[in-house]
Amino acid sequence: MGFLDLFKKKNMSVEIKEYLAKDAVVLDVRTLEEWNEGHIPNSKHIVLTVIPLEVEKIKSWNKPIIAVCRSGGRSGQAAQFLQQHGVDVINGGPWQNVAKHLE
Repeated sequence: MGFLDLFKKKNMSVEIKEYLAKDAVVLDVRTLEEWNEGHIPNSKHIVLTVIPLEVEKIKSWNKPIIAVCRSGGRSGQAAQFLQQHGVDVINGGPWQNVAKHLE
């Protein structure tokens, strides 16, 4: 997610809240080491590089997706890829952005 992307979409917090209200799955695309350092309870973990191999699995969840990572870059890549494959997904940015809405 680039700086200008913040102006293209509505407020990220509002969008995250909307997706959580729709029972979205939080998809963490960080490395296993990063995941083990901390993550959102009940989130799904699929490393970014494996996302192309897991599209059908992700689609089978039949839920909207909030992609997260450490800073928003990898989750942005995952969100863009999944959108191109018909998944209802947003880039939640850093995982802590979403975690604060679940407290």
